[in-house]
Amino acid sequence: MVTIDREAAPATAVAAVPAVLAALAGRRGAALALGALPVAVALFFRDPDRRSDRTTVDPDVVVSPADGKVMYAGPGQDGVAPEGEWQQVSIFLSAFDVHVNRAPYGGRLREVTYRPGKWLAAYTHESAHLNERTDLVIEREVDGVTRVVHFRQIVGLMARRVVTRVAAGEEITTGQRIGLMKFGSRMDVFVPPEAELLVQRGARVVAGETVIARWPSTVGAA
Repeated sequence: MVTIDREAAPATAVAAVPAVLAALAGRRGAALALGALPVAVALFFRDPDRRSDRTTVDPDVVVSPADGKVMYAGPGQDGVAPEGEWQQVSIFLSAFDVHVNRAPYGGRLREVTYRPGKWLAAYTHESAHLNERTDLVIEREVDGVTRVVHFRQIVGLMARRVVTRVAAGEEITTGQRIGLMKFGSRMDVFVPPEAELLVQRGARVVAGETVIARWPSTVGAA
């Protein structure tokens, strides 16, 4: 099932104004043509169900937090990755992708930090540390070892607002909806070196479904 996120309401209302004005002016053809704009805006905020909504997720897997295209997968990039040793997956979301974001891993949210910034194109290296963004850090104990996953919502040239609907201290599940970014953006995911990356540059990923990294197997499931 596909629903429309509540953030669609104000944007769709604004997009509908030209069609309404055309209709009031008696320009029926123009009104019908302009009526496609609010429909397109509403569809941007579509929120489809995903496999992680209906199944128990393996505690060893990290799933994609966003729909889009992998633009980098490898060692943490200087100036992009948090301090320390990390592996990194960066995902670019076009205006045509679903923009509802999901948690790549389940556990306790240790940190949720919003940082204001610029609106550079999301595919540029500089956007990772100069653009408006929210950093989220998840920790989870598995077999007595604490695992940490760091991920980042980054708005881009078209996207001018990041929406985060979770807070530090909350317990979240893998694939859970955590917010969205408006109109074209980027998601970065950072996992420790012991987790194996399972995607490559150019791959298409689906939020809550595509496995992007995996830890060595543990006994049992969450």
